[in-house]
Amino acid sequence: MEISAFHFVLSMAILVVGSSPADAYDPDPLQDFCVAVNDSKAAVFVNGKICKDPKTVTSDDFFISGLNKPGNTSNPFGSRVTHAFVDDLPGLNTLGISIVRIDFAPNGVNPPHEHPRASEILVVLKGKLYAGFITTNPPNPNHKNKLFAKILKPGDAFVFPKGLIHFQYNVGKTSAVAIASLNSQNPGIMTIPKAVFGSEPPVRADVLVKSFQVREKLVEYLQSLPWTGNN
Repeated sequence: MEISAFHFVLSMAILVVGSSPADAYDPDPLQDFCVAVNDSKAAVFVNGKICKDPKTVTSDDFFISGLNKPGNTSNPFGSRVTHAFVDDLPGLNTLGISIVRIDFAPNGVNPPHEHPRASEILVVLKGKLYAGFITTNPPNPNHKNKLFAKILKPGDAFVFPKGLIHFQYNVGKTSAVAIASLNSQNPGIMTIPKAVFGSEPPVRADVLVKSFQVREKLVEYLQSLPWTGNN
């Protein structure tokens, strides 16, 4: 009887795991949001894009150039991200990959940011970068988030897990260059300081004063900055 009971439980587990696609979990979204609309004339998207007629597809749909050219780092961050996402390279649609080039001026930083839809692997081609990521909040509120960071030189690679805050900072005396690959055609970019202090409309100052434990004048100053970004 015990064996029969075990087989019954095992069979039920297999049925649950092997259920039809209709019972499976939702796929990860490839856009920030998708508002439902009850309109039969509305366009139907696949991974956030309408698929091109295969008869009209050409080699150019799978091609992009320019990743060999240095990006303009003349911004407050001193860095420039040149990306090849699905909007730049249509052939990436449904493939789940993308690539970026990151240029750094001396002391340039790719500020703390996160990709809500992708993990990332970064390879340094030139210069010296301090790169790392921070874990999510630990279960014990008295414990601190953990930082994983390394000094990277040409040929070194570092991985940033999906959705975690990460950064790169040029600690060398010359410019630096890195290439990163992400496992999403549209990974999304949330630059933390730009999002928090440069949103439109702005977040109420008292929320940020309480959250960051700083004076209101500092929050007002940070919100007054242009926050143009680096990508």
